[in-house]
Amino acid sequence: MVGDISTGNTGTLKFHLLALLTVAIWGTTFVWTKLLIQSGLSPAIIFTLRFIIAYLLMLAFELACKSRKNFRWMADNWRDELVMVALGVTGGSLYFLTENESLCYTTATNTSLIVCSCPLFTAIAIRLAYKAERLNTWQVIGSLIACLGMSVVVLNGQFVLHLSPIGDSLAFAACLCWAVYSLFIRKVSERYSSIFITRKVFFYGIITIIPYFIAYPEPMPFEVLLKPDVAVNLLFLGCVASMACFLLWNWVMARLGAVKCTNWVYVNPITTIIFAWAVLNETITFYFLIGSALILVGLYLSAKK
Repeated sequence: MVGDISTGNTGTLKFHLLALLTVAIWGTTFVWTKLLIQSGLSPAIIFTLRFIIAYLLMLAFELACKSRKNFRWMADNWRDELVMVALGVTGGSLYFLTENESLCYTTATNTSLIVCSCPLFTAIAIRLAYKAERLNTWQVIGSLIACLGMSVVVLNGQFVLHLSPIGDSLAFAACLCWAVYSLFIRKVSERYSSIFITRKVFFYGIITIIPYFIAYPEPMPFEVLLKPDVAVNLLFLGCVASMACFLLWNWVMARLGAVKCTNWVYVNPITTIIFAWAVLNETITFYFLIGSALILVGLYLSAKK
């Protein structure tokens, strides 16, 4: 692992702040997506459009910033290209489909609890895949405290879960997708740039969502897309929440490591609730404040050497 927050290392602190910024923006996407669904767009179409926007912008960015001599369409070999496909599936199509479909079978609370627990699964996966990377005591304690805080925020004092085998299994699948995504990012980040990896994630995310539309065809609601508020929301999801945030996340993960970087996902419910309070007039409770404090304490402890 590279440095920590508590040592005062300004270089490492910068990466932690970028990870926090990325997760904070991702936390707002639940609100934007909810508004788009209320406007008449399906979750699958929202995901596809935001990834198409992000891919085209990333492609234009690469072509503008790099000469054609340095530009590449494919990885160095077919094995690495298959890893890029896996990134597009685990960080794109399959992750978003399983997360969104889980809401059709179980409560939003169950889905949030399971999906936002992905840092724990990521830490376990990293430990199993890389024997040399051991979790220290502070990382374990900090992660558990942050997970407890996330649970307090999501449950909001209502400690009653409605078990649904199908829905909870789909949410767990989304959680595992992100853990596997973190493993694959570590595998290729040392040999490929974050820009190239991010563009491939968008491309294969779009390609691998096609079978879903073949199985469940739905028309493109162009009349909805022409609404100014819908267009602005989609542009935000595509330009900021997808292109900019995925690029930042992949870059920061390569420098902080998958465990420390993914721990910031615990902050996701905090930013979602704050933004929902500002936009949707949802209330902030005492449990939110307690849970947020636990998350911040847990993140601080997990960053100690």
